[in-house]
Amino acid sequence: MALKATIFKADLHIADMDRHYYHDHALTIAQHPSETDERMMVRLLAFALHAHEDLAFGKGLSTEDEPDLWLKDLTGAIELWIDVGLPDERRIRKACGRAKHVAIYSYGGRGADLWWEQNRGTLERAKNLSVINLPPAASLSLARLARRTMQLQCTIQDGQIWLADENDRIEVDVKLLQSPVSPLR
Repeated sequence: MALKATIFKADLHIADMDRHYYHDHALTIAQHPSETDERMMVRLLAFALHAHEDLAFGKGLSTEDEPDLWLKDLTGAIELWIDVGLPDERRIRKACGRAKHVAIYSYGGRGADLWWEQNRGTLERAKNLSVINLPPAASLSLARLARRTMQLQCTIQDGQIWLADENDRIEVDVKLLQSPVSPLR
């Protein structure tokens, strides 16, 4: 018998002063049985950082042809493709060919550093790719916020990111390893 996804509900209140984006999102997040709270919360952070009314979660880890998050235009063309973790370099190249912008959110400490070292040369050739790394302290702090029902506030100002629930407030440091030639949404 296959295990089913665990469903999380998040009311996410975003105040992104850098993009002048102020909006509330009622999100339903399916956590794949093999997905950790840490990875799921990095997906939620990626949503907050790229928030748009049409940004949607993909079908999950079991679907190769879909990202963790994506934004499509009215014609179905992929504007933004977001993957979380340490995706295969071939998957990233394919995504860069299909989407206007691709963002990778890596995490995992030394493993993420090794992944970047091994793939940097190839990935730097992609002109529509950004790679953002979360240090272990940030991704583990995010994981501690995971609840089946969440009320979260995300504040972004001058490149600083804060995520808070009713009990905790954390500052999320990210490191931009690669930036695309054209700006992200």
